[in-house]
Amino acid sequence: MFSQGGLGSSTTFGGVAATPSTANPMKDFEVVSPPDDSVSALAFSPASIQQNFLIAGSWDNNVRCWEVEQSGKTIPKSMQSMQGPVLDVCWHDDGTKVFMASSDKMVKCWDLASNQTVQVAAHDAPIKTCHWIKAPQYTCLMTGSWDKTLKFWDTRSPNPMLIINLNERCYCADVDFPMAVVGTASRGLIIYQLETQPREYKRIDSPLKYQHRCVAIFRDKKKVPTGYALGSVEGRVAIQYVNPQNPKDNFTFKCHRSNGAPGGYQDIYAVNDVKFHPVHGTLATVGSDGTFSFWDKDARTKLKPSEPMEQSITKCAFNHNGQIFAYSVSYDWAKGHEFYNPMKKNYIFLRSCFEELKPRATT
Repeated sequence: MFSQGGLGSSTTFGGVAATPSTANPMKDFEVVSPPDDSVSALAFSPASIQQNFLIAGSWDNNVRCWEVEQSGKTIPKSMQSMQGPVLDVCWHDDGTKVFMASSDKMVKCWDLASNQTVQVAAHDAPIKTCHWIKAPQYTCLMTGSWDKTLKFWDTRSPNPMLIINLNERCYCADVDFPMAVVGTASRGLIIYQLETQPREYKRIDSPLKYQHRCVAIFRDKKKVPTGYALGSVEGRVAIQYVNPQNPKDNFTFKCHRSNGAPGGYQDIYAVNDVKFHPVHGTLATVGSDGTFSFWDKDARTKLKPSEPMEQSITKCAFNHNGQIFAYSVSYDWAKGHEFYNPMKKNYIFLRSCFEELKPRATT
């Protein structure tokens, strides 16, 4: 568990007091040596290893790894490069290897102990998503690409075990065995059943009118994957059950919007990422408006909003026991190239979050 100063005090970063600034309005722990360009992927190490390691992929073509200490101090461990911007990262379930998916149409496996990489997957277009699947009968890497395919790889073989053709480019995906959800261009949504081998379970018309950008699977009280949250470019999140008991179980809510400008207009921002808390089942959203929010989907209420950052929040992640919330602050190009400022630093912040994400008490 992190020790953290009160919100009114200055917070200690590895022994150095960090005074509150406009770059860090929430006074959270700052990760040292952040990427040189926008952060495109964040992932904490799995529960199979004791320490907390954080990896981040970036548009600077690199994947970095830090060790996160109990104090909130971060220690840069290593870095590996791809031949194009990194679009996704994921961990092997044993915590010894990291998979890096890039716009160079390859996925490489990074063995952290030897600090060596080897190519384990390839597509005909940039690879947008990668997820490790650990099933009782098999393990494999699932990759989704803009070449309109989903591929499943036994990483010891150069050829995929299975190729599934998609109607459109893969934009986002999530895996929580035995379920996978894939979102494509043109608002396509496909749910896959992963038991014995991956196969399509059902196709769903998107509940959102605009392009979706992120998806995260949630579990029921028995810890069984039962549905997902889908975030769109239009400041809206849909909570969808795969097999709803009641049609009213599915709903959408607005987020990452301004509180109404003069004339009744609202500024609407993209939802860049959504993640569920591994213990409480509550969720976090981050957006182009430079804020994060914590939500309780069952009580349909907001638990906590953040102060706005100087730039967009591009990605977020919880560590395996839900004590730490990581979020990256960098330009997401939502306002186009004319607003890009190369002088602005990219940040990754760590927040002690376990209490803030506890569900609302039911009366």
